[in-house]
Amino acid sequence: MRLIFMGSPRFAVPTLEALLAAGHDVALVVSQPDQPAGRGRRLTAPPVAQLARSRGLPLLQPATLRDPTVQDALATTRPEAIVVAAYGRLLPRAVLALPPLGCLNVHPSLLPRWRGPAPIQWALLAGDAVTGTSIILLEERMDAGPILAQAELPIGPEDDAVTLETALAEQGAALLVETLPRWAARAIVPRPQDEACATYTRLLTKADGLLNWTRPAAALANQVRACAGWPSAYTFWRGQQLKVLRAAVLAERPEVAPGTVWERREERGYGVAVAAGEGSLLLREVALAGRRPVPATAFVQGYRDFIGSQLGIS
Repeated sequence: MRLIFMGSPRFAVPTLEALLAAGHDVALVVSQPDQPAGRGRRLTAPPVAQLARSRGLPLLQPATLRDPTVQDALATTRPEAIVVAAYGRLLPRAVLALPPLGCLNVHPSLLPRWRGPAPIQWALLAGDAVTGTSIILLEERMDAGPILAQAELPIGPEDDAVTLETALAEQGAALLVETLPRWAARAIVPRPQDEACATYTRLLTKADGLLNWTRPAAALANQVRACAGWPSAYTFWRGQQLKVLRAAVLAERPEVAPGTVWERREERGYGVAVAAGEGSLLLREVALAGRRPVPATAFVQGYRDFIGSQLGIS
C-alpha cells in the first residue's frame, strides 16, 4: 500500500519499522522540525526523522500542515492512506481529505478513555489495571474518530511510563499492520466512540512531579510511575530536590507527620519509607539533584540523618 507516515517521538518508531518490514511503500515521512536538545542545546532530529534519514526515505519536517505548499507536497505523493503515530499536531481538514482510505491513527489507550497527548501517563496516574491500543480514523476533533481495531494490555505493578510506552509502541505497530489490509479490503465496520465515556489528558508539567505527602501512598506510587522518564517524581530534602525514581506502597505507617522518613526493618535487612496521608511509600531508588540514581538503602548509608527527617520542605 502506498502510504504517508506521520510521527515524531520514539513511540512512533516501531510503527514505521513495522510498515517497512511488511513491504508497504512509505512514499513520504512527515515529522516535527529538529529541536534544540541536551545541555548544549544542539538541534536534534526527532527519532522518526532520524529513522527516515537512515533508511533513505523522503522526509518532510514542516512547521505547520496548514501551509498550502506543504499540502501540495502531500497531495503529490498520492497516498492510499496516511498513518499517524504521535505526530504531535492535529491534521487540518485538507490533509484529512487527501487519501481515499483516510488517515489511520495509532493511539496508546482504549478510546474513548484517555484522549489527548499523554494517555500512558494518565492511565498510570489513575491506577488503571488495563490499557491498550486503538486504531482510529482521524477527524478534526482530537482522538474522537471511529474505532477500527483495539487491543488490551494489562498494566503490571512494576510498569511505569517508560516500560508501558515501549510495550504499547510494539503492540500498536503490530495492530496497525494487521488492521491496514483488512481496512483496505472493507472488512472492518468503523465503530463510533461513546462520547459519554470520553476522558481527557494534558501534557505533564514539571509541577506534576511534586509529591504531596498528605496524599495516600497508593496515589504517590502511581505518580512516581507516571512521571518516570520525565518529569520524574520529586520532593525536597534539606533544601535540595530529591527525585523518587522507583517506589512501592506499604500499608504500615508509624504515628508521625506525613513526609517523615522512617526505617522499616525486614528479615533480609531494612527498607526506607516515608509516611503518607494513608500508608507509607517505600523508597527503592532516589537521586539528589545533579547526582546519579542510587538505591534508597545506599542513599541512607551516605546520609544517616535522612532517617527521621521531614521531606517536602524546600
